[in-house]
Amino acid sequence: MSTDSPRSSEAGVARDAGDEWSRAELLARIVTESQRHYADYSLFNQAMADHVGLHPTDMQCVGLLDMEPGPVSPGDIARLTGLTSGSATRHVDRLDKAGIVERLADPHDRRRSLVALAPEARRRIGEAWDTPGRAFGAVLESYSDSELAVIADYLHRAAEVGRAQAQRLNSGG
Repeated sequence: MSTDSPRSSEAGVARDAGDEWSRAELLARIVTESQRHYADYSLFNQAMADHVGLHPTDMQCVGLLDMEPGPVSPGDIARLTGLTSGSATRHVDRLDKAGIVERLADPHDRRRSLVALAPEARRRIGEAWDTPGRAFGAVLESYSDSELAVIADYLHRAAEVGRAQAQRLNSGG
C-alpha cells in the first residue's frame, strides 16, 4: 500500500496504480463493480432497444440469436431466454411479425420450424452496435492477453453460476 495516498476501505473508491488491495477489498470491489455493471448494462440495453425500436427482452433475444452458429428452434429460444415454451413461441411470433426474425423449415424435421435473425434486422442492429462495440473494444484493448484470459474465464464461469442459480430459483429451490 502506498503511504502517500489516502486509503479508503470503500470498495468503489479508485486508488493510485501503486496501491495494494487486500483480498477482502478486491472481492468486495468485484461484487460492487459487478452490481454496477449489471445496472449500467441494463440501462445501456434499454437505450439500445429504444434506439432500434425494440423491447429490451427483444434485444436480449436478438443478442442470443446472434451468438448462435445457426438457426434455432423456438424451444432453444425458451432455453436461452428462460421463457416458457408458450411465451417463447409468442415472442417469436411477435419478432417475426416485426421482421426481426424469420422462420425457416427445419431440414431434418418438416414439422418443425427454426428461427434466425432476418438479414435486414441483423444489418440494422449491427449498425447500431458499431459505435458502442468500438467503445467496449477500446476498454478491452487496454488489457494484456493474460488479463483478457482471466476476464473471459471469469465471465464464462460467472454466467454458468448465474444459469444454475436461475434454474434453482425457478424450480423453487
